[in-house]
Amino acid sequence: MTIKVFGHMAPDTDSTGAPLIWAWYLSEIKGTPAEAKLLGEPNTEAAFVLERWSLDKPEIIADVAAGDQVVIVDTNNPAELPASIGSADILEIIDHHKLVGGLETSGPINITVRPVACTVTIMHDLMGDDAAKMPENIKGAMLSCILSDTLEFRSPTTTDADKALAQSLATDLGVDISAYAAEMFAAKSDVSAFSDAELIRMDSKKYEVGGTNFRVSVLETTAPEIPLGRKASLIASMPEVAKEDGVDEVLLFVVDIIKEEATLLVPNDTVKAVAEKSFGATVSGDSVVLPGIMSRKKQIIPNLAL
Repeated sequence: MTIKVFGHMAPDTDSTGAPLIWAWYLSEIKGTPAEAKLLGEPNTEAAFVLERWSLDKPEIIADVAAGDQVVIVDTNNPAELPASIGSADILEIIDHHKLVGGLETSGPINITVRPVACTVTIMHDLMGDDAAKMPENIKGAMLSCILSDTLEFRSPTTTDADKALAQSLATDLGVDISAYAAEMFAAKSDVSAFSDAELIRMDSKKYEVGGTNFRVSVLETTAPEIPLGRKASLIASMPEVAKEDGVDEVLLFVVDIIKEEATLLVPNDTVKAVAEKSFGATVSGDSVVLPGIMSRKKQIIPNLAL
């Protein structure tokens, strides 16, 4: 049976690249047939990375079947996984997020969760000496994942291990980190073709805070004026997205990579309360700038309060 390797829904660069990297490792190094899968269309940055390194886009799957052998990467949250994940045979989890709970396995499995900025940093360590056998396109995917998750080392989640590995990969590939990161971020910022609902869901995760279910969405960009120019229509789309996705509220943060700040759209009093109680902000309109806020994992989710 071929193992399915996948990350979370609304796949970003890490959840697109990490399955490709680990499927390569299982198939080519461990001799265990494995294929990368996606749980949705990759975002514009991830699509750029696939093209840049001549990687085939993994098949998009809607669900898993009972007994499917799977490896989960870049998440351990059941809300971000296929509806039937509980009936699959989960073999392994590799992640860098907090443990959420709720997954049940048919037996003992390998679980590796470490406090680094990117899942592939963990994978490189797990590969040991075999990491030296990675072909150029797999190294390129690994470098891209780290630069994306660390926002070129600007994110407070960045560790020395992430940075050292990225620099080593860039040297091997002959890539200038700043120039390549700028290309990636430009691709991420090109969101003109997406509907408001698609933008809200592009990089989003579900979280429960004080009995209220939120879809927490982050748009990381070097051109914040593009999504913020659509602020009114984005806010108007939030109730329908919330209803369709089974959540109470949408929190949309537009992260300015260059200025290192986030703008939170404020459609109602509930979100206003979140902004004021979570970040000490003073809200007087339909958005608020939050200086220094860049990381959902380290700065947004842990501080959410009502």
